Amino acid sequence: MKKFIKLKVYKEIKHQYVFKFSLLIILFSANLHLFAQQDSINTKRLKIVIVTETIGYTATMTGLYALWYKDVPSSSFHFFNDNKEWLQMDKIGHGVTAYYVGFAGYEALKWSGVSEKKSVWYGGTLGLFFLTSVEIFDGYSSAWGFSWGDVAVNTAGSGLFVAQQLAWKEQRVLLKYSFHKSDYWEKRPNLLGENLAQNMLKDYNGQTYWLSANIASFLNDDTKFPKWLNLAVGYGADGMLGAFSNELYPEIKRQRQFYLSLDVDLTQIKTKSKFANTLLGTFGFLKFPFPTMEFNSGGTNHFYWVYF
Repeated sequence: MKKFIKLKVYKEIKHQYVFKFSLLIILFSANLHLFAQQDSINTKRLKIVIVTETIGYTATMTGLYALWYKDVPSSSFHFFNDNKEWLQMDKIGHGVTAYYVGFAGYEALKWSGVSEKKSVWYGGTLGLFFLTSVEIFDGYSSAWGFSWGDVAVNTAGSGLFVAQQLAWKEQRVLLKYSFHKSDYWEKRPNLLGENLAQNMLKDYNGQTYWLSANIASFLNDDTKFPKWLNLAVGYGADGMLGAFSNELYPEIKRQRQFYLSLDVDLTQIKTKSKFANTLLGTFGFLKFPFPTMEFNSGGTNHFYWVYF
């Protein structure tokens, strides 16, 4: 019984490490794109990118093995259907990870002078490659299994980046993240985190994922609509104290939450300072606090003057 519980806890927390890695990739991407070159290939830069990505991939896979798989029995390759976990919040997290790893891969190749088309296809699919490697690891672990649901959202995340870059040569619709401290982490701190830093990564009850569309980019070039103002729709979930169900707290109801809000596209705010532009780009993946309307599956709606 204890062994089963241990494996279940492993299963419930493993997605958080993918999100941690994606945050590092986001910061790397945001700084690279400010200095990207669009001319001939810079061999020295390209070598730096290839070596960095190779070392980073190897180190990440080695670290994931030590964190997730080392103490869990191996098995023959098998599949696992985890599509109902966390009301699909972890799935969306996979998509966001694939999107931003692809964003980083694209910007790194552009920084090296690689052509637009090659940067899109080779760099933009980097997230799909990385996360598929994780799925293969899962497929040989007795605690988990290869998840076609994960592969689907990983593909969707990478596809969102690639499709926009091919169609518009820019990202008009961004994936974003926001977090507020939930009321549930104290009930299961080992699963949802013991402090704010851990809560931001582990507690899906406090996370919200957004599609943030830049309105001006869809209008005429001479539009006077603010280029920094976005329309955002979000998805979250609440009342989750376990991956599939609240076995220990059946009185707490799980519900989906849908949000409508405005947002600020920090990458559209340009200053004369390279440092300020870099700083704005670094935090561009965060949803800006704004008045927000919530619609939830519990049948009640809420208005927030400021929601994050």
